[in-house]
Amino acid sequence: MLITAEQIDRAVALLAPVMRRTPMVASRALSDACGHEVWLKCENLQRTGSFKPRGAYVRISGLSDEQRAGGVVAASAGNHAQGVAWSASTLGISSRVYMPTGASLPKVTATRAYGAEVVLAGEIIDESLAHAQQFADETGATLIHPFDHEDIVAGQASVGVEIAAQMPDVGTVVVPLGGGGLLAGLAIAIKMAKPDVRVIGVQAEQAAAWPDSLSAGTPTRATSMSTMADGIAVAMPGAVTFTHVAEFVDQVVTVSEDAISRAVLMMLERAKLLVEPAGAAAVAAMMNPVGLGLVGPVCAVLSGGNVDPLLLSHLTTHGLQAAGRYLTVAVTVPDRPGGLASLLELLRDTGASVVDVIHSRVSGELRLGEVQVTVSVETRGPDHQHLVRTALAEAGYPAE
Repeated sequence: MLITAEQIDRAVALLAPVMRRTPMVASRALSDACGHEVWLKCENLQRTGSFKPRGAYVRISGLSDEQRAGGVVAASAGNHAQGVAWSASTLGISSRVYMPTGASLPKVTATRAYGAEVVLAGEIIDESLAHAQQFADETGATLIHPFDHEDIVAGQASVGVEIAAQMPDVGTVVVPLGGGGLLAGLAIAIKMAKPDVRVIGVQAEQAAAWPDSLSAGTPTRATSMSTMADGIAVAMPGAVTFTHVAEFVDQVVTVSEDAISRAVLMMLERAKLLVEPAGAAAVAAMMNPVGLGLVGPVCAVLSGGNVDPLLLSHLTTHGLQAAGRYLTVAVTVPDRPGGLASLLELLRDTGASVVDVIHSRVSGELRLGEVQVTVSVETRGPDHQHLVRTALAEAGYPAE
């Protein structure tokens, strides 16, 4: 069953006093990349750092007095956990959130700070969800699903309502896609206001349940769930979200891990915005827009910005490598005075900037009088990396 205009209007009215109307920021870098005017809808600047409290607040607001007295329970590794915790506390309702034992410490700490009782249970989110369901069954607490409920979809639809108002000439909206709550709500809200707008969902290709599901005409479980974009790593679409996406979304595409990390890096460098891997999926698609069929001015939704600082350093390095701006090579040099200096001088002459050097005499493949040097350098792109590799080879350095 599809949500109605009345449900969306109710959600917008409920959220108006408590949600931020997140800004739209122009992106010259993306405009140049795809040949269309591009604006970013910054849900990474929403309360709790993502769009999630929109749906959670609407869902929890709709509970009866009896249900409110019983509290709410949820399972999440991050953004939904914080959205439920904040929404419940704002409405004066107790909440318990089950999180995987490997959930990042900043997300666990933030969820507790928003007022939830956090229980670490299960190695993966499906196991945490089972614990949450058991708690709901035993205590009468209401389980707040992260995406598969009409109130959740109606709450997320408020993002689409804002886009239509903030960008009246929008021609295409590109949206990260996991369970489908955001895409489902946004798509129906946009199509109600502007039926000709093109709506595109973007999944990580290593955790993509939607292409097969849409082809089969029914929610289908993904066979692989291995992506840095954990916020959109959902194994199977929900029944509610599938109905809306199948009806209102024009296209679903996937993006690689390299593309996602490059998108996170672009947002940091060019837009000065901190965006998590899942939140950058739409940007990743638009950095190489072949096949997207973009129409008119484009809005890319940045769905979240909650990144573990330790993960961010790895993401930045991965993004630099994917963009051809960071190169690590292992070379064998003579173990004599000046051997390392000669290598570093060669790299200097190519214009590469040395970041790190590891010098080792311990390797089963080294001969007497040799030493292995692993050196990491900053480069200006793929062409510059080719120049560095060529210079090493011509100088007689065996490199890996």
